[in-house]
Amino acid sequence: MPPMQRRHFLAALSAAGVAAAQTQTPGPHTGRLKQCAMRANFPPNMPLEDMCREAARLGVHGFDLISVEDWPTLRKYGLMPTMGPTGGVSFESGLIHKELHDSLEKSVRANIDQCVKGGCPNMITVGGQRKGMSDEEGAENCAAFFNRVKSYAEDKNVTICLEIMNNKFTDPLLGRTDQICNHIAWAVDVCKRVNSPRVKLLFDIYHVQTMDGDIAHHIRDNFQWIAHFHTGGVPGRHELDDTQEINYRFVAKTIAELGFTGYIAHEYRPSPGRDPLKSLAQAIEILTV
Repeated sequence: MPPMQRRHFLAALSAAGVAAAQTQTPGPHTGRLKQCAMRANFPPNMPLEDMCREAARLGVHGFDLISVEDWPTLRKYGLMPTMGPTGGVSFESGLIHKELHDSLEKSVRANIDQCVKGGCPNMITVGGQRKGMSDEEGAENCAAFFNRVKSYAEDKNVTICLEIMNNKFTDPLLGRTDQICNHIAWAVDVCKRVNSPRVKLLFDIYHVQTMDGDIAHHIRDNFQWIAHFHTGGVPGRHELDDTQEINYRFVAKTIAELGFTGYIAHEYRPSPGRDPLKSLAQAIEILTV
């Protein structure tokens, strides 16, 4: 090929390469926030392997609340367990019941060890049903338990996350009956009493909106105490789109602009008749800021 033709050919080839690069579909990403999934986001009968494959395709970092025996399956698809189990704590018999503290301390320590072994940075816990207990007594008892285990969690670099829930709804898919940790103020008070970098809040946006509202304000004011987020549409705990009242794009920007480095997991449940995989892709896109 003559020199002049060769130069024209190379120039055209270079231009074609640039154009191809500009039009190439980008790979999955979740912006400044590390987004996670849960089993509830997927079709109920879908095998975990298929869930993991789809989650990885969408750019998800990991799964919340997957049983320990399934953690190797997450790793197989480049995912991680982002929040571990409660360590024997239940919605009925939570941390405010000091008669349970001895047994719960053993199980919580064991679960912290399991999190370390499996590379899970967080574990969930709950205050429990008040059963007539006052807010003050409950906060005192809850803080007393955390003070028993906080140094162990600090040594192991595992964060124990106290979940804020709503007790407005009795349907277990929508709320938690008689839960004491049902307002941001109570939860923050407990964290302040403990004052540990490894005892923080699981800020469930759905629950907090249901009980307290003013989501962005509460996130900004209490950011230092928040380790983890859950999502869900209000009302109904369904998709994060325009069928519900929260502006999740704005909430995501608020969290990202505060420099949040933890995880935000989707806990919404797909509406009947909707394609769960399309809904998950949409939720991830909304929070990609």
